[in-house]
Amino acid sequence: MNTQANKPSFDVSSLVEGAASQFRGLNPKEPGQWPTLPKAVSWLATAAAVVVACWFALLSGATDELQAERDREPALKQDYTSKLGQAVNLGELRKQKLQVQEYVTQLEKQLPGKAEMDALLSDINQAGLGRGLQFELFRPGQVEIKDYYAELPIAIKVSGKYNDMGAFAADVANLSRIVTLHNLSIAPPSARDASGSLAMEATARTYRYLDDAEVAAQKKAAAEKAAKAAGAKK
Repeated sequence: MNTQANKPSFDVSSLVEGAASQFRGLNPKEPGQWPTLPKAVSWLATAAAVVVACWFALLSGATDELQAERDREPALKQDYTSKLGQAVNLGELRKQKLQVQEYVTQLEKQLPGKAEMDALLSDINQAGLGRGLQFELFRPGQVEIKDYYAELPIAIKVSGKYNDMGAFAADVANLSRIVTLHNLSIAPPSARDASGSLAMEATARTYRYLDDAEVAAQKKAAAEKAAKAAGAKK
């Protein structure tokens, strides 16, 4: 019995030639009419291109994210160093905070309340009279409300000797409450003044803390301003 006659034989060259013949004369405008093998190869190539494009897109996004994190690294290191320094110096910072609070408290004690303003004005007046000065003008102006305090300007005009005016300015500076002198001007005695007294004009400014009603009004005005600004942005 001849066993070789029963073995199947494969002609590789015929298979290659048959496959190649399917790719000849393809019409790129009508891919639906292509043979099976070109269609399969085309689909595989398209799928591979889509996979490669998606891979590069994902890789590009990951690269951008990695670069963004690298760019953030110096800022994070600086922030870490800053917070570490604050943690190390926390005790010193708390000590400085207490010192600042004590200083603010001392300044607040130098600011009179609204009820004490009359006594302060009297002290300024007495400081001038005690130095022998003659008041020709002593006129408190309009109270100016600031963020944390109120300011009262006082227009003054006195006549007297130069040394007495200097002593008066020193006495005002040494009052228990804060009083400052601004816009000082000294004029020589007029020809009609036989005493030879100099004339000094200045604006004295004194300060007081805000009472509860003024603080409440200020907070209300700030809230209304913020609400109006927020409405304008919308």
